[in-house]
Amino acid sequence: MTENAPATDVMVKAEGIHKFFGRLHILRGIDLEVRSGQVMCVIGPSGSGKSTFLRCINHLEKIDSGRLWVDGHLVGYRQRGDKLHEMRESEVAAQRRDIGMVFQRFNLFPHMTALQNIMEAPIRVKGEPRQVVRERALRLLDQVGLSEKVDSYPSQLSGGQQQRVAIARALAMEPKLMLFDEPTSALDPELVGDVLDVMRRLAQDGMTMVVVTHEMGFAREVGDSLVFMDGGVVVEEGDPREVLTDPQHQRTRDFLSKVL
Repeated sequence: MTENAPATDVMVKAEGIHKFFGRLHILRGIDLEVRSGQVMCVIGPSGSGKSTFLRCINHLEKIDSGRLWVDGHLVGYRQRGDKLHEMRESEVAAQRRDIGMVFQRFNLFPHMTALQNIMEAPIRVKGEPRQVVRERALRLLDQVGLSEKVDSYPSQLSGGQQQRVAIARALAMEPKLMLFDEPTSALDPELVGDVLDVMRRLAQDGMTMVVVTHEMGFAREVGDSLVFMDGGVVVEEGDPREVLTDPQHQRTRDFLSKVL
């Protein structure tokens, strides 16, 4: 792939991604591909680089070497010859419009209702007409099972409901790709199922998703591929059912023995 590669069915392509925080070498040469419509689940111990890699995909973290493309476009950089030149923040922001991200914490605006939270970005960032955005936001609230919470503020919602609003908010920008960074890890166990149900329906509708998760059942049932990361490298990748039942690497076996 070049800076603007011809359209392919590859939504995310990572080549030789390295990332340092000071002297800490967090990502040590990540090579991955996520195809359009595919759900890739990423698992691994705390500190393995999973969330950092996810944040690199939409340039919330800058990579130190390697190349990352989303939908055929180099992320965060422009290539001239063999040199990379960092894009202006406004250009990076324009790229991020196509990439939805849902975090562990919901980060909703506390002074806005559920509906207002969902409408804010399409109106302010994309300049879309308010009525068009309102209709889409109402549709999305219905899609995530919260049509009765239109006028509720975040403080009036449970954690699971807030996370579903956060998913609807990301979808309101009509992204090509959704990134989920352990979206259920901050939730009480009985609230996890509703959030995972929304993500299942997204997968069924063909949304391309990269999901950092501890939910092995979700990975087995919904994932098209499963990546196990440790120490900043991809240790193992394959069909989720095969990796979870018959891992090929001892490090994967050790990890799964603790979480399954």
